[in-house]
Amino acid sequence: MISPINIQYSIIARTGVVHTGHNHDHNAHKEREIDGAYAPRDHDHYDDTGIHRSDFDHEAILGSYKEAEEYDHLPPEEAKRRLSILLTKMDISKDGYIDRKELKAWIIRSFKTLSEEEANEKLEDADEDNDGKVSWAEYIADTYGTESAEDNTLKFHEENIHLISDDKEMWKAADKNKDGVLDSQEWIAFSNPEEHPDMIPIILQQTLRNRDNDNDGSINFQEFVGDRGSDLDKEALHAEKVKFDEEYDKDKDGKLTGNEILSWMIPSDDEIADEEVIHLFAHSDDDHDDLLSFQEILDHHETFVGSEATDYGDHLHNIHQFTDEL
Repeated sequence: MISPINIQYSIIARTGVVHTGHNHDHNAHKEREIDGAYAPRDHDHYDDTGIHRSDFDHEAILGSYKEAEEYDHLPPEEAKRRLSILLTKMDISKDGYIDRKELKAWIIRSFKTLSEEEANEKLEDADEDNDGKVSWAEYIADTYGTESAEDNTLKFHEENIHLISDDKEMWKAADKNKDGVLDSQEWIAFSNPEEHPDMIPIILQQTLRNRDNDNDGSINFQEFVGDRGSDLDKEALHAEKVKFDEEYDKDKDGKLTGNEILSWMIPSDDEIADEEVIHLFAHSDDDHDDLLSFQEILDHHETFVGSEATDYGDHLHNIHQFTDEL
């Protein structure tokens, strides 16, 4: 993916980071016309065969791709020791158990820090002059592989023109002080517009511009499947129609508008967190009391964090920040 946003259609892939396990790809310029969702977490949750990814569990607990990678080098007993410290921070009620609400709150917090980690990593890559900010020229050079600082999209390959135009529109919206560069907070909004309410209208606007071929202000099923529809067999096409009708077309009028488009483009972190809570409880609640004791979690530490490592000091610092916010 090319730019710094976690999406899979049109402006899809602004992060330049693809997570498959813990591997990162910062350089691939990939086609953004896949199946349009703005949140890769929904795709990272399962592998290509529909199997739940264990790495997703570890990232959801640790809130850091880097720390999840580091856990690979940690002996099980040390992993459990450090996990026990995390549990004391996760246990907001201080009763020695993690209930579903506490686990969900922790996972939602992790999603935020994962997004910020990706954005900050990409900022470091793009920030050629190391001033802690990214200029449009730096972004274009890093993302599209050209050193041209001129805002002339005709210099780029034809297939990139609409992508650059969308990027520029999102860039201007994120540049709150209108100084032409993005500082770290503006960059995060540019990188993760789906998590910033004032950026949502642009997502809707760009989706319609790129998908609404008949310009009626809505997305019909043919526009929903797009060009990939011709590559789907009958069974796969039927599955997409069921998804369109049952998951997204809430008012059953045969088309997607407004919030229906947004629910398609921006899968809910809240719903994904709910799924993860259900998954973790199913694997760890041995006495079926709808609570996870510290011991149950430690007994299933491989599900939560694997036999993998964390930057102990940095993570505790992040945890203290989180609990202070609560």
